[in-house]
Amino acid sequence: MSQNSSQEQWSEVITPKKSWFDLKLGELWQYRDLIILFVRRDFVATTKQTVLGPLWHFIPVVVSTLIFTIVFSGVAKIPTNNQPPFLFYLCGTTIWSFFASCLSGTANTFTSNANIFGKVYFPRLAIPFSIIISNLIRFGIQMMLFLVFYAFYIYQGKYSIVANKMLLLLPVFLLIMAFLGLGLGIIISSLTTKYRDLSNFVGFGVQLLMYATPVIYPSSILSPQFQFYMKFNPIAPIVEGFRHAFMGNGNFQLSQLLFSIVTTIVIFTIGLLLFRRVEKTFMDTV
Repeated sequence: MSQNSSQEQWSEVITPKKSWFDLKLGELWQYRDLIILFVRRDFVATTKQTVLGPLWHFIPVVVSTLIFTIVFSGVAKIPTNNQPPFLFYLCGTTIWSFFASCLSGTANTFTSNANIFGKVYFPRLAIPFSIIISNLIRFGIQMMLFLVFYAFYIYQGKYSIVANKMLLLLPVFLLIMAFLGLGLGIIISSLTTKYRDLSNFVGFGVQLLMYATPVIYPSSILSPQFQFYMKFNPIAPIVEGFRHAFMGNGNFQLSQLLFSIVTTIVIFTIGLLLFRRVEKTFMDTV
């Protein structure tokens, strides 16, 4: 038997990454079936052994919207640009929840999946990408709820609610929110392998970021000074643009959208490079 015929033919060869830019993103497509399994796992974990089941996709958004309506509109009397308060807060909460879920879900990628990572090889980015896909599906479900209330208020005819051509930018808004949440999440996940305190800060930090974003108030009520600072928040124009697309009002400018796009690309690129760097040695520190 010849030497060549005796050699085993491997279907895949795993080699160490030699540089920061050795990203191998093509592996994500090769492991797409695994990503689908992770997405299915996320949905099963959400509804398994629960009484309300799929309703948990709606309950957090509805409860948050009701609290915002009662506290900020009813008690604090914060204006909502002549829009129905409940619909105003539901619109902002729906898009914000998508970003917050993407960030929080990916922020513990290494620490939450150390057991899986230590047993079998697969591209580690498969898990954070599966989280983004899962949250995108949840956003679609929550969006259906928003559209039901949206149609209801239009049918009532008490408010001037006018959708516009900004609706064409909805895929852009979602992509920015997804990759911004993913970028920030994997940066935090990479850092938590050495600095566990960051994992305790995520929930608190997301809450603070929400108050720095026009989710529970229109940016038009802010003073010129605070509106200037708001321009440096890449999430603010997305929330305002999302609300403007459905309701026809809001402080939205295309220049701010471009700033959000550039910021998202930079943060996602940094997160991707850092994630790839850390995944080679994280088992020694987790």
